[in-house]
Amino acid sequence: MKKRHLIVVIILFIYFVISFLTNIIEPLIPDLITDFKVSLTMAALLPFAFFVAYGLFSIPSGLAVDRYGEKASILGAFFIAFLGAILFSLVPTFSIALLSLFLIGSGMAMLQVAINPLLRIAGGGENFAFNSVLGQLVFGAASFVSPMLFSYMVLNLESFSGTNNSNFIITLFHNLVPAEIPWVSLYWIFAIVCLLMLILISPIKLTKAERNDEEKAENWDTNKKLLTNKKVILYFFAVFAYVGTEQAIANWTPQFLYEYHGLDPRLEGASTISLFWGFLTIGCILGLILLKLMNSKLVLKLFSGATILSLTAALFGSAQIALIAFPMVGFFASVMWSLIISLALNSFQNNHGALSGILCTGIIGGAIIPLIVGTIGDAINLRVGMLFLYLTLSFIFSIGYWANPLIKNETIKLKDLFGAQTPPKPFNNHKNTIH
Repeated sequence: MKKRHLIVVIILFIYFVISFLTNIIEPLIPDLITDFKVSLTMAALLPFAFFVAYGLFSIPSGLAVDRYGEKASILGAFFIAFLGAILFSLVPTFSIALLSLFLIGSGMAMLQVAINPLLRIAGGGENFAFNSVLGQLVFGAASFVSPMLFSYMVLNLESFSGTNNSNFIITLFHNLVPAEIPWVSLYWIFAIVCLLMLILISPIKLTKAERNDEEKAENWDTNKKLLTNKKVILYFFAVFAYVGTEQAIANWTPQFLYEYHGLDPRLEGASTISLFWGFLTIGCILGLILLKLMNSKLVLKLFSGATILSLTAALFGSAQIALIAFPMVGFFASVMWSLIISLALNSFQNNHGALSGILCTGIIGGAIIPLIVGTIGDAINLRVGMLFLYLTLSFIFSIGYWANPLIKNETIKLKDLFGAQTPPKPFNNHKNTIH
């Protein structure tokens, strides 16, 4: 029992690492533009290289997990991510940065595919929902911390003086990275974290998750059949739209604050992104409460509508308003991922394993949409480029109208919550709900 608890803790820490490596990219964008002297479009190729790996490797990663097991896949994922991080640490050029992020993204895709079934087995099926939400909270916590680490490392390395070497860590990284590009220290940290994870996980025996036929990723016939279903395609693009919107906001906010309000990307920009992820985590908690009080489609419409209003305030308001509105975008976007996934899975009676693989491939939206925003930003300006997100958010808003799940979320009536007595209703088999 204790061993299973240890495995759950390790998986939650892996969630933390995935988030840390994924969401540190955003505050790096302005420095990459300045130091490598690239356009907005070229800068957008960096998150593109990272997230396109999800689109290319999600289904193949499922094949690898089925064939070699979770532990081998997790170790392989961290090794690939380590290679990507150490490569750029040693050769910090723009072209190597693209390759590095592609390798790191490939490792993260493998991890995402491997740890979910493992979490279900280690924590028990009856605790899977709780542990999944806990994983999301850990994911959000890491997203909050990583921009803070970026600011700490860069500002301390820039102000480093040879006579003031009392901070061993700053002194070490000062000797490792070129003085003109101190943010490369983050890639050294990436490499160290991946290496430590390899050392930590290697001696631990991980329970292998057993899969039934419908969960096996090698069932290509099932995937082909699902890909001809209109609802599957719609939900694929819903995931595509959400991840793309989330990453476009996170990637371009520091640059937007710099261009339109003259705010330092390493201070106000990084702190705003940190708050964006922090508010996204807090919003998950509110979303869980509301889902017990109202239909999930209504919750999605309310939150996506509020996200559009917050984005409008961020793009057209003053600097003070933008510093509040961008984090509020994260707050209201918080429930979108879980609601889209739950509505999608609850719209089908079977083949949930194959469907999940297809939906995860939609994470490639995190590569495409920020690139579109950057391209429009080069052609016109960044504010106009970010207006493209009205299209993606409107599509997410529309899900609240066309989604038709077979199983609806269970809700609690307020009068029942406060102890009011109501007569029992006749049983209706067609309106069963799940917990």
